[in-house]
Amino acid sequence: MTKKIMMRFSALLALLLIMHGFVVGQKTYTYESFPNDPLNARIYTLDNGLKVYLSVFDEEPRIQTYVAVRVGSKNDPAETTGLAHYFEHLMFKGTSTFGTLDWEKEKPLLDQIEALFEVYRRETDPAVRTALYRQIDSISYIASTLAIPNEYDRLMTAIGSTGTNAGTSNDYTIYMENIPANQLHNWARIQAERFDDPVLRLFHTELETVYEEKNMSLTNDGRQASEALYSGLFPNHPYGLQTTLGEAEHLKNPSLINIRNFFEQYYVPNNMAVVMAGDFDPDEAIKVIDQYFGQLKPSPVPAPNFGPQPEITQPIVKEVIGLQAENVQIGWRFEGINSDQRPYLNMISMILSNGRAGLIDQNLNKKQATLGAGAFTRNMTDYSAFTMSGRNKRGQTLDEVKDLLFEQLELLKKGEFPDWLMEAAINNLKLQEMRRVESSRGRAAILYSTFLNNTPYEQIINYLDRLSQITKEEVVAFANQHLHDNNYVVVYKRQGQPTNLEQVEKPAITPIHINRDAESPLLQQVKATQVEAIEPVFLNYQSDITRGQTRNNVEVLYAKNTANPTFTLTYHWEMGSYHDKYLPYAGNFINFLGTDKYSAEDIGNEFYKLACTFNVMVGNEETRITISGLSENMEAAMELFEELIFNARANEDALARYIENAKKSRQDSKANQGSNFSALVNYAIYGPENPSTYTLTDAELDAMTSTQLIKKLQDLWSLQHRVVFFGPQSLNEVTSLVQEHHKTPGSLQAIPAGTRFEPRETAQNKVYFAHYDANQSYLQTVSKGIQYDAAMVPQISMYNGYFGGGMNAIVFQELREKRGLAYTARSNYSAPSWPNENYINNSFIATQNDKVIDAFNAFNELFNDMPASESSFRLAQEQLISNIRTQRIRDAGVIWNYLNAQRMGHTQDPRILLYNELPKLTLEAVKAFNKKYVKDQPKTYVILGDENNVDFAEVERLFGPVTKLTKEDLFIF
Repeated sequence: MTKKIMMRFSALLALLLIMHGFVVGQKTYTYESFPNDPLNARIYTLDNGLKVYLSVFDEEPRIQTYVAVRVGSKNDPAETTGLAHYFEHLMFKGTSTFGTLDWEKEKPLLDQIEALFEVYRRETDPAVRTALYRQIDSISYIASTLAIPNEYDRLMTAIGSTGTNAGTSNDYTIYMENIPANQLHNWARIQAERFDDPVLRLFHTELETVYEEKNMSLTNDGRQASEALYSGLFPNHPYGLQTTLGEAEHLKNPSLINIRNFFEQYYVPNNMAVVMAGDFDPDEAIKVIDQYFGQLKPSPVPAPNFGPQPEITQPIVKEVIGLQAENVQIGWRFEGINSDQRPYLNMISMILSNGRAGLIDQNLNKKQATLGAGAFTRNMTDYSAFTMSGRNKRGQTLDEVKDLLFEQLELLKKGEFPDWLMEAAINNLKLQEMRRVESSRGRAAILYSTFLNNTPYEQIINYLDRLSQITKEEVVAFANQHLHDNNYVVVYKRQGQPTNLEQVEKPAITPIHINRDAESPLLQQVKATQVEAIEPVFLNYQSDITRGQTRNNVEVLYAKNTANPTFTLTYHWEMGSYHDKYLPYAGNFINFLGTDKYSAEDIGNEFYKLACTFNVMVGNEETRITISGLSENMEAAMELFEELIFNARANEDALARYIENAKKSRQDSKANQGSNFSALVNYAIYGPENPSTYTLTDAELDAMTSTQLIKKLQDLWSLQHRVVFFGPQSLNEVTSLVQEHHKTPGSLQAIPAGTRFEPRETAQNKVYFAHYDANQSYLQTVSKGIQYDAAMVPQISMYNGYFGGGMNAIVFQELREKRGLAYTARSNYSAPSWPNENYINNSFIATQNDKVIDAFNAFNELFNDMPASESSFRLAQEQLISNIRTQRIRDAGVIWNYLNAQRMGHTQDPRILLYNELPKLTLEAVKAFNKKYVKDQPKTYVILGDENNVDFAEVERLFGPVTKLTKEDLFIF
């Protein structure tokens, strides 16, 4: 029986809050819902205070779930910062019911470890501490013989969950899973158990992983700069006093007692929410959630007591020195996310920086006055930060960038921005929201943010209406009232050798037992649960794709958007930078050009007014030019883009700035750890001539002309290409518009041949090393594999899933769980881009500099003596099959799937072969693949690390001759 009770929620907001109740047995569930809610969300509150947010979205038979907790690093005890984050890690270790072989025997050992850590953290004598840690390590090893590491991940694998993860922020912690629609009962049962009774097992190996994550952050200059900014803005608040990853000294001295107290204080149902968006019956879902989560016991949550922040009356200057490129950040402190200040701050951010028509976009980015600049607001629970930032060009100081940013702020404070800009900003926000709600993940994110920020949901629904009520005069007055030239913090991120970066040294530990084939009764019960099968839905490339053609033989591949009034139109060429090294530069340079009719700034303004965008994406072997936005403005956007392409006015001054900035950006990339590693890996796979070096030299950049680059884009219109369209217009309408506005010749020329890069044969072991001064080394092994063979795809997919894929895979278990060597470790037999190319067998790990040899030895041990586990194999197999059963490829994804399949020589949906063949595979087949194609195969070892911390003689003895490469070897600029 259903009844509806209508109540007035707020006369001030003129909203109707509809309370619904339905009776199940003797229990009535009442929920809130709101008019004009695009999510049609229901908000329940269980008897124990747990909030439940539900939004039905049945585009695929899966559910995006989050368990959200209103606690984050701001709640860390001052003496054990980082606790919220590493407790998040420990929430994956199981309970007294799962993750253990014998809880009664395991618990006394865990109690001993807990007590020893309390002694250890208070001891200051190094020798005594070393002895204590050896004792902790010894007992931990014994305890591990009674544990089942990674059983939570195995439980999630068993129910077909993907996206298993969690995240900790200043204000909150969230735990996420994406589950099949038929596994709601099992998911709720496991999660309720997990949040009721977490056990702090396998702590010292997980702490090793946290150390690695902390060490990774020390070479992240952006993170260091943000932390410096917040220390200035929030000197009396945890936002500025402590970091999410914690202080190095605190990480070395953890307290399991503090962790337990933290859990008991904050992980209570009245401080938590369950959020679900996807394919489910909400009336049934709330019963299931209540059945399991309703058993959690509520408890009062301690109210935070943070002191006020001192007024900032003169600029606070901070400096961060690191290896990466320079930049400057300027920040002002504001009230929290639920303050009346929020809409003003967000509007100011969009007036200054929206990607196309903001003052910073127009006056700095379009005119290339800096290497890149922007403005944004980070809204947090207790405070917010409005920030402007910019990168300097060659020969430009950070102070000059800072002055340019302040000039844009002064224009805003004077009201010197177009009257139409605020309305256009709101229209573009509406467009973003339309697209955001067309995925379960997007819907769930809106809902969990509502809970975590303690924002009334009706405010979320009506936020854009609130923004539209703000006048230009109010924005100008707000900016003048709050954004002064003396109440900010400025952080200069300078390039140089970092100082005072305390690496977290990892104590020696004994690898733990894995007990890979052990299963708790809970896992056995979950695996035995009978659920209604979800049948797969495969694509039929003949019937699922609508095809058209223009008079000039441009193919149109069409999919109709019935969900909202937005469109995406893509011109697609099967050629990219491998065919023409100038093409990426042409695609970027067009953004700085105007026509006889429009300036470059006008082009940005007009697209923003239309709530449309264009993007030129040049990849290695394809180019996509995409126009997208509100469908009512599609024709105007197409016309404007064609005007830009074919009437672009050559501008050598703009080109000179573009070339200079491009060269500066390339030099900056040489200081980036990721860029160095990518170039080193490409060298290892392909040799000196590789994708990283296949680019223009500085001399070739200097010789470019703007006419030359304009012609590079115009010439694309004469080459074979297709149109991919997703929108509400009919195929006939789209074809007519393309014929009218996309002018092509009567016959299209063939795509020119491109450069091909062939992986080198791996005849013997060898090592390539490049120096990078960081606390962590990036390591990879690579070797040329077999040529692509469609018939081998199921076997290779099964090998990847079992051996190197996710948290339940052998590599993750052995390198992270067992040895604590890394935060990230993976291995993959990677497929090529074309059917006549070869697979690449590669593995990756980022680890402490002194663990290089240990990491490579561990990988080789796994490659050459791959652990065999029937239960792990079955879990990986079932997950692959479950993913196929529940995956729904829709919208334009249908077309791109078809094009990818076509490129690889498939005439039907490749998942059909996988679905038919995966159930036939056995563990013996995976072992046979490993033995034939992986075991004892020669490899190229790649090391990017600090040469002062590498034992090259030992590396050469174990892994082959070492070739040291310089930046000159890796980059041609």
